[in-house]
Amino acid sequence: MPEFLNSSFGLKLSVPQVVREVIRFMREDSRRQYKVMIGTDSERLPGNKADFVTAVVVHRVGNGGRYFWRRIEHVSIHTLRDRIIKEALISLDIAKEVLMELKKASAPDFGFEIHVDVGENGPTKPIIQEVVGMIRANNFEAKTKPDSYAASKVADRHV
Repeated sequence: MPEFLNSSFGLKLSVPQVVREVIRFMREDSRRQYKVMIGTDSERLPGNKADFVTAVVVHRVGNGGRYFWRRIEHVSIHTLRDRIIKEALISLDIAKEVLMELKKASAPDFGFEIHVDVGENGPTKPIIQEVVGMIRANNFEAKTKPDSYAASKVADRHV
């Protein structure tokens, strides 16, 4: 499993280490509200490959945040639909792992969302319901564009 990079220091971190950093950030100011968001974006590469970047974002509501990201490459991505579904599946896998670690570590209260890079405008419109339904079926809250900034802004800056 590829490791995550720290947005500030470039350090490579495992998911448990990312979660420790997220919790440390939340405990720095326990009076604030927090959201933890997972988002994946991708870019098609030559030869039916795609480059996927996943971001784990912790937002101190009203006062900034931090993020961690990782890159993986997959083969046999033939259509936009395949790529978007793979983005959602990657986010779901990471979300389950991050949430399990957050619960094990008794993290402070936080909101949790999966951000998908689909929206009402553009070529992803026909698959919004499918992708959102897949995320909700796994008991996660899904955010789409323009509210899906963990995918469409944070992860996107590294693809």
